Amino acid sequence: MAKDDIPSVYDPRAVEDRWYRYWEDSGFFHAEVNPEQEPFCIVMPPPNVTGQLHMGHALDNTLQDILTRWRRMQGYNTLWMPGTDHAGIATQAKVDEQLAQEGTSRYDIGREAFLKRVWAWKERYGNRITTQLRRLGASCDWQRERFTMDEGCSEAVLEVFVNLYQRGLIYRDYYITNWCPRCQTTISDIEVEHQEEPGHFYHLRYPYKDGSGSIEVATTRPETVLGDTAVAVHPDDERYAGVIGKTLILPLVGREMPVIADEYVDPSFGTGAVKITPAHDPNDFEVGHRHNLEQIIVIDKEGKMSPEAGPRYQGLDRYECRKKIVRDLEAGGYLIKTEDLSHAVGHCYRCHTVIEPALSRQWFVKMKPLAEAAILAAKNGDVRFIPERFTKIYLGWMENIRDWCISRQLWWGHRIPVWYCQDCEEMVAAKEPVKECPKCGGTHMEQDPDVLDTWFSSALWPFSTLGWPKQTIELAYYYPTSVLVTGRDIIFFWVARMIFSGLAFMNEVPFREVFIHGLVLDALGRKMSKSLGNGVDPIDVIESHGADSLRFMLVTGNTPGNDLRFNFEKLEGARNFANKLWNASRFVMMNLEDYDPSGRPGEYTLPDRWIISRFQAVAGEVTRLLEAYELGEAARVLYEFIWNEFCDWYIELAKPRLYGKTTPLDRYTAQHVLTAVLKGTLELLHPFMPFITEEIWQHLPGRGVTIMRAAWPAARTDLLDPEAENEMGMLMEVTKAIRHIRSEMNVPPGRQIEALLEVGAEANRSLLERGAGIIKGLANAGISIHETLQEKPEQAAHAVTRGVEIFIQLKGLIDIDKETARLKKELAALEKDLSRVQGKLNNQGFLGKAPADVIEKERKKEEELSAKQYAVKERLAMLAG
Repeated sequence: MAKDDIPSVYDPRAVEDRWYRYWEDSGFFHAEVNPEQEPFCIVMPPPNVTGQLHMGHALDNTLQDILTRWRRMQGYNTLWMPGTDHAGIATQAKVDEQLAQEGTSRYDIGREAFLKRVWAWKERYGNRITTQLRRLGASCDWQRERFTMDEGCSEAVLEVFVNLYQRGLIYRDYYITNWCPRCQTTISDIEVEHQEEPGHFYHLRYPYKDGSGSIEVATTRPETVLGDTAVAVHPDDERYAGVIGKTLILPLVGREMPVIADEYVDPSFGTGAVKITPAHDPNDFEVGHRHNLEQIIVIDKEGKMSPEAGPRYQGLDRYECRKKIVRDLEAGGYLIKTEDLSHAVGHCYRCHTVIEPALSRQWFVKMKPLAEAAILAAKNGDVRFIPERFTKIYLGWMENIRDWCISRQLWWGHRIPVWYCQDCEEMVAAKEPVKECPKCGGTHMEQDPDVLDTWFSSALWPFSTLGWPKQTIELAYYYPTSVLVTGRDIIFFWVARMIFSGLAFMNEVPFREVFIHGLVLDALGRKMSKSLGNGVDPIDVIESHGADSLRFMLVTGNTPGNDLRFNFEKLEGARNFANKLWNASRFVMMNLEDYDPSGRPGEYTLPDRWIISRFQAVAGEVTRLLEAYELGEAARVLYEFIWNEFCDWYIELAKPRLYGKTTPLDRYTAQHVLTAVLKGTLELLHPFMPFITEEIWQHLPGRGVTIMRAAWPAARTDLLDPEAENEMGMLMEVTKAIRHIRSEMNVPPGRQIEALLEVGAEANRSLLERGAGIIKGLANAGISIHETLQEKPEQAAHAVTRGVEIFIQLKGLIDIDKETARLKKELAALEKDLSRVQGKLNNQGFLGKAPADVIEKERKKEEELSAKQYAVKERLAMLAG
């Protein structure tokens, strides 16, 4: 390898795009069915077509790519299926914004023209996130890329809807749903984000018609008073035993309404009397249904008061109305008191508008019958959650599941395949457009205007992307898929729905395992968001640090199911690791000019045997950790091996042999071991850092077409050498102890020192005599070995490791008086700083007011200063000798 061929500095920008184009153009990501191979399949959680890469995507797809690249190298027929979601609300909103800028709206241009505009938008902007995923290094099969509204996925949606409808599992009914006044559509319960907000509890007096007094109720939403049709109490509440059935007069409205008894009421909460508004609260709706109460809609779909609210309030925004009603209730003597409170308020997950519970006619899926099989699958172990604690969360949700509202008042999406006869009101669900009514023969058929919830098509993703409802060879071969990798925040949005859909239509779970990861938080542990301005753009990080550094930073320290804090120190550490690997590899490659890989090495030295054994142990451990989905721990093991053992120890030990200070055969043996271990290590690291490993691997002798197709290094137990590891461990510990003394005592690096070793056991003496050259070369120290020292040297630095006592005479090596004075000055400064920090931490005012992260920083500072103080005192004691 010519030295000029190896750049002195690793530049990710010069490498990453070139290798990715090579991989994709060569078809290395593509999979074809091969019955001779065992399949491994992952379906990518489809990002929204409107989206751009954020840190959550970066983490999720890095984890998927690690598993995919690893299994591919193990010889599995590996398919990582990519695709995007049509994202109904979000995509429609993008085109609505465009039209608004043009001074028009979708209502002006009509449904057909609007949908053409959305498709045009998708074709122009929809590949942004898939381009960004390529920048990350995602090795998915782009030749098979899918879209939730492509022809095949749309066919699957029609098949499922009609099937469930014919089985009586899809129905249409009036119900209280979550309505977003801004997006103008229903959203499901799990799409509602609850946030703690300050509010008020208004205590109101409702008078009895007969003038015998009043009943007290409380509400956080006084604007809904206008839609009240009853007050409910618990049937066993003795306080109200005599008033059940009495008539009340509704304040401000004058409407008569009853006091009813219902077990829904909690007698211990508040006054034990609850106002019932059947059209604006899901619980009140159920109570109203049981008691046949009138449903009066007083808030319309724009969040404004309806005509039923009365002329005084009609047209007012719901919050303006709240203020006016409170004033009117107070003026009428109906407001008893107002209490401040903090309560959870539901917001739309898309636009963050406060949700309005609204009564409307919607389409639903009956969930109980479908959930039963999905519950059993988790209990029986047919699908396994990693970590296990998420099984309990999943089961808790599935066992208390409510029917799923699947209709959305949008134009972009899978239109509900139901037609209504305008002549006889017959309703027909069909996969093809219905031209004629099967009941009356009429031809005036109109399709339902609503579309399906985006998650309806996503629920079919594991099998619709493989060709279902057609019985394709891909479906037979790759289904069920191997593992689903996803964030803990969409277990119920998506994972549960895929499980019951797979069981309902494929009679098998869609994946065997679900690998759950946490969220990427900022350095302070906060969720990244636009409002906080704390988001970090992965593409910016890739531009500045490279994709490999970002990937390695995201995976190290990451444990299954737990959130991860993003910080730039860790990112710098990952880049430093990449540079360390590059520099070490460059050193090896620059010393291979005369290396012939077909030759035979000579006898291995102790360091050779040690590094070969350590590599085999690391290969086995990394494989074991990947099997257990401990990807972060696998990355840590590789980091420690590469940085500490291969770079800092073995390369240093090999240098004298490479520089010709021994025989040619010894030089060749060192070259052979360096090349073999480096090549194998790059292959272990490849799934984590694909670009730099490919670049280095391609410079090594005996390279192939791509590291992606290299065989995964399987641990060879015959090459494990516990004796070599133990012996090298002893030599390394002694070397480190001597180096530490040099550093602590400020001995100049070029100054040779003399170390006296008291070894005790004969075995230690023999090993240290054989390894004296290693210690001398790495610690720049002369070694004198003794079983027992008759006298311990005075004014000597001292250390003990592995049963070996180490003495280094300081007299004549350093100026003891000068060093003592310097250390005393350092100690005084440390004690002053420590006293100041401890004063802060003992100050209750500081502890009560300072942010938690500031207090934690001070505690760490105290810990560091205490450790330094102890070390300086130890050094002074040595010098006093």
